[in-house]
Amino acid sequence: MNEVIQSSAVNEVIQSSAVNKTRLLLVSGSTRRGSTNTAVLRTAAAVAPPGTHSELFDGLAELPAFNPDDDHEPLPAPVNELRRQIAEADAILFCTPEYAGALPGSFKNLLDWTVGGGEIYRKPVAWINASSVAAPTGGAGAHTSLATVLGYVGADVIEPACLRLPMSRDLVGTDGLVSEQGLREKLASAVRALLGHRPAESTATECTLSP
Repeated sequence: MNEVIQSSAVNEVIQSSAVNKTRLLLVSGSTRRGSTNTAVLRTAAAVAPPGTHSELFDGLAELPAFNPDDDHEPLPAPVNELRRQIAEADAILFCTPEYAGALPGSFKNLLDWTVGGGEIYRKPVAWINASSVAAPTGGAGAHTSLATVLGYVGADVIEPACLRLPMSRDLVGTDGLVSEQGLREKLASAVRALLGHRPAESTATECTLSP
């Protein structure tokens, strides 16, 4: 049985149930209520292989503006929580919108806080590009920027798990999950590719989105 939890809801019972499971951290680049990107990640958790413990990071809006002068112990509590979840994850899946041709500021701020910690180094990561077909660049600007940052921090970008999944909000059901079966199957395939990865000797620095 798979499970997806909000990070703020973690307790000892839930944590104990995650022992010996593959831990998948889901990070949305959107702070919007009813975000399509967050719905995609929730759906990824729902279709993940049995034995997957999925955790949705929900502290994006609480992270302070990055300042190198503050990147030391004791860290701000939201930053400490972010780095803890990254360190404990076996793999990370991102899904972010594009804003003004680049990453949303709040999400870039999250990535900036990952640079100094080193927890994401050689961690298997991938992303889903759910930008609408009506988007001028198909979200290419945001995902090019994301690839640059992930390469800089030494994350292991798993190319077969990166997916271009254009969709509209009307494909999200009342349960907050993507309802279209074909899209769900593509998400399931991407998650299997990410979780089935075995660490390589070197890290990838870019990811070509699958059609």
